[in-house]
Amino acid sequence: MKAVGYRTAGPIDRADALIDFETEKPVPTGHDLLVKVEAVSVNPVDYKIRQNRPPESDAPAVLGWDAVGTVVETGANATQFNAGDRVWYAGAINRPGTNSEYHLVDERIVGQAPESLSASEAAALPLTTLTAYEMLFDRLRVTDPVPGAANTIVIIGGAGGVGSIAIQLLKALTGVTIIATASRPETMQWVKDLGAHHVVDHSKDLTGQITDLGLGSPAFVFATNQSDAYTAQAAEFMAPQGRFGLIDDPQSFDIMPFKHKSISVHWEFMYSRSLFATADIIRQSDILTEVSKLADAGKIKTTATESLGNISATNLKSAHEFLETGKAKGKLVLEGF
Repeated sequence: MKAVGYRTAGPIDRADALIDFETEKPVPTGHDLLVKVEAVSVNPVDYKIRQNRPPESDAPAVLGWDAVGTVVETGANATQFNAGDRVWYAGAINRPGTNSEYHLVDERIVGQAPESLSASEAAALPLTTLTAYEMLFDRLRVTDPVPGAANTIVIIGGAGGVGSIAIQLLKALTGVTIIATASRPETMQWVKDLGAHHVVDHSKDLTGQITDLGLGSPAFVFATNQSDAYTAQAAEFMAPQGRFGLIDDPQSFDIMPFKHKSISVHWEFMYSRSLFATADIIRQSDILTEVSKLADAGKIKTTATESLGNISATNLKSAHEFLETGKAKGKLVLEGF
């Protein structure tokens, strides 16, 4: 089967940073599904691993975790899906990725793909959806009010892949007031169109802008990037006993500004459930199935903003290069080989 991978970790500006190659089609065992991949999307985790994690064998390491495809075969212990089912998922970080014609995935982290979205439209969503959903409902518990706080969340970096779906999930499933941050006219309009009630500029003073909205002190903050740059401001504008969540990888993170307000800090890593085979690993399947229904009901739309063509080393390299600029709006997708 065809696949795209890398032999040496490092920067993207090398001719062999990503390569096309042929490998054997895997065989499903246990809870695994063998999926024929139709479309994928690209996430920051892809280029972070490519930069820093050498392949574990002589074979190229395959990246990519978002996928939409059709089940071809099932392992002996797989009971949720059958051959012919169309599925979507974000995979597991400790297994080969989805940038291949066929892919093995544990069915417990797989959901039924939305019928109303094309393969590329759906492929934009699984990883960011799971990240946003787990942060909002499992970590920050946004349906559990903070006493005395405004029922409001600030999403720092609202126009990125995670912010884009977090806004939609909040609109579809809660009554929380959404303040999204963005800094360019096109990204400000994007988050408004997705459903943010208010938009503020994260390149300027957040405390003053949020105070001027007159909503009161927000209960929640969800920082999707540069979280370490906003802790002091968040400590100023958040309500006492509020909840602050982050998903990025700051070199250091000082939580001392939160002490006097007893603000709790919540770190979300979407791969924790699959990496440690947690007792509630099947929750990811449940989340994806729920969001699939929301998409088919018209309450969630794709966050795909650009298709880069087929799944190839050349096109994936372009995706990595653009994501590394930090200027992405929504998601980049690729379809077919």
